[in-house]
Amino acid sequence: MRCFDNYIYYMVAKQVLKFLLTVLIFSSQALSQRLNIIMILSDDMGYADLGCYGSRDNHTPHLDRIAHEGVQFNSAYSAGPMCTPTRTALLTGRYPARTTVGLIEPLTTKKRDTDYGLTNETPSLGIYLSAAGYETRLIGKWHLGFQPRHSPLQNGFDQYFGFLSGASDYISHDGDGRTPDLFRNDTAVHVDGYLTDLFTQEAVKFIGTTHTQPFFLLLTYNAPHWPWQGRKSEAYPDSMDYTAGGSKEIYREMITALDDGVGEILNALQQNHLDSSTLVIFTNDNGGERYSNNGINRHGKMTLWEGGIRVPAMMRWPGHLAHQEVSYLPVITMDWTATILAAAKVKPNDSFPLDGLNLIPQINISSSLKQRTFYWRTYQRSKQKAVRKGDWKYLKIENEEYLFNLRKDPGETTNLKDRNPNIFNRLKRHVEHWETTVLPPIPMK
Repeated sequence: MRCFDNYIYYMVAKQVLKFLLTVLIFSSQALSQRLNIIMILSDDMGYADLGCYGSRDNHTPHLDRIAHEGVQFNSAYSAGPMCTPTRTALLTGRYPARTTVGLIEPLTTKKRDTDYGLTNETPSLGIYLSAAGYETRLIGKWHLGFQPRHSPLQNGFDQYFGFLSGASDYISHDGDGRTPDLFRNDTAVHVDGYLTDLFTQEAVKFIGTTHTQPFFLLLTYNAPHWPWQGRKSEAYPDSMDYTAGGSKEIYREMITALDDGVGEILNALQQNHLDSSTLVIFTNDNGGERYSNNGINRHGKMTLWEGGIRVPAMMRWPGHLAHQEVSYLPVITMDWTATILAAAKVKPNDSFPLDGLNLIPQINISSSLKQRTFYWRTYQRSKQKAVRKGDWKYLKIENEEYLFNLRKDPGETTNLKDRNPNIFNRLKRHVEHWETTVLPPIPMK
């Protein structure tokens, strides 16, 4: 009987061990098969600065490749017409005006702004993905606060290499406060090299390391934001007047350096056999300025005209997304957050509901989704508000009000408010109601 009991014990133990090993193997496989995610954000690029968006001036084969091997979005928007609000929206997945730092338009190194920034009191992409077992890396421009509590490391990123302010000299790496502004984690560093290339090198090195966890890389190039400098340019003198100088030729060089970097990243994924297990998303933070090409879109950065908020956007995931797909689904910055979290199988905090939509199931758009509603508001630099619902857009610039049919008039040339008073008044009420659901604006000090 004892032998029989021992045999039963042995068989049960064997089955338990087999089960545990199966769970372990399955868990290991599940971890290895979990999706890697690379989010690339350019800075102040015009809607039509890429070849796949019609540029004849810029040669961008590598960025075009993302579109050709994936999905190109031709009705994509930024959450704001300037840096800080859009970056706030991307990290939190919520309208900029739901988070205090998103009300600063944009953050500067002036004393009035330095107390504002993103903190871990607000759940954000780095925090979400780190908690889900992702290796998280931020490379590039931060522009979400200067205090230690605002550090990327305090917001869920394992490591950081980049600058904190809104702009940086590509050669000297001085920030918009005219002081050295290049950091590795929380330590200031000096590294020789053209800033776009340095960010690319860091990204390629990171991709090529051995990963025991799935990874999330947020790569926020400052190109082609001013100061306008190519690889062979001189550093700017000790001046805040970065907006001076530059040329179409230099701007083209900056776009080329950015495109080269994206090419190196795509090659690194291929060489490390990570193509099919990595979702790559590319977009821009707001409309372009001075040397950029916004296409038919009117005006540019800092405005809520289409030129200030319409941006290029595309995503690539070989074997999972169709090739050469062009989507006219209206999308906005917060959608990338929702898409990333859904792809990583991460549930957002119910206390901070997302304002975006997971785009992966929505590529083949339905008519209802074409009627999505987006809102914008600026206050500090100029008082503007806008809402887009379906084909219609209401726009208010200071005391002037407009109504446009974007399907028929994407260049916003004909004000239809007097011809369509019902639509005009309905959209105006929409944006006024939305304003009651977000934080009130903060006046400039």
